[in-house]
Amino acid sequence: MKTTTETFCKNKYSVTGLCNRQSCPLANSKYATVVEEAGVAYLCMKTAERAHKPATMWHRVPLDKNYAKALKQVDGLLKHWSKFLVHKSKQRLTKITQFFMRTRKLLKEKRPKIVTLPARQVQREARRESKAHVAAQLENSIEKELLERLKAGTYDSHHSHSLGKYDGLIEPARESKKTKAKRQHVEVEYEAEDGTTTRRKTSA
Repeated sequence: MKTTTETFCKNKYSVTGLCNRQSCPLANSKYATVVEEAGVAYLCMKTAERAHKPATMWHRVPLDKNYAKALKQVDGLLKHWSKFLVHKSKQRLTKITQFFMRTRKLLKEKRPKIVTLPARQVQREARRESKAHVAAQLENSIEKELLERLKAGTYDSHHSHSLGKYDGLIEPARESKKTKAKRQHVEVEYEAEDGTTTRRKTSA
């Protein structure tokens, strides 16, 4: 992969990540690097004797979780190898160990989980919600209108409909209507000076 300043190598076994003759895992028959898989660091070694078996070309040795012990393992396994590969493998092990430390630190912190939702699903749910809201408003308005008509006595002459479930709403309204009418016209009975009794309707 070429950039304006450098050319990088995409091979996962590259010990430096740079594209050059010394760091290329394909151009060297004897090669070593450190890779990370599933939270474990492995020292991978390739020799000319394994070239005829591509499936087992890389000899993988799991390194200890302790950084100091892992460095001793690299020194022991790469005892007679080139200093360049030993040094770069140790550098790679250091970076992977730092990566493990940062990962453990982040896992201890409580962070919000980011969940992505498909755009079509969001739009579909929004449409359904708006339709349900409109339907609910329509039902409420119809129910309110029917209750107002029942309270006004519009359906008193129609006996074909069962209005039993609305009795609790209708009766209080009728009683309040009657009391209001009584308040408006109150008959007042009083005795005059000449002994006659008269009745007069007054408005409350």
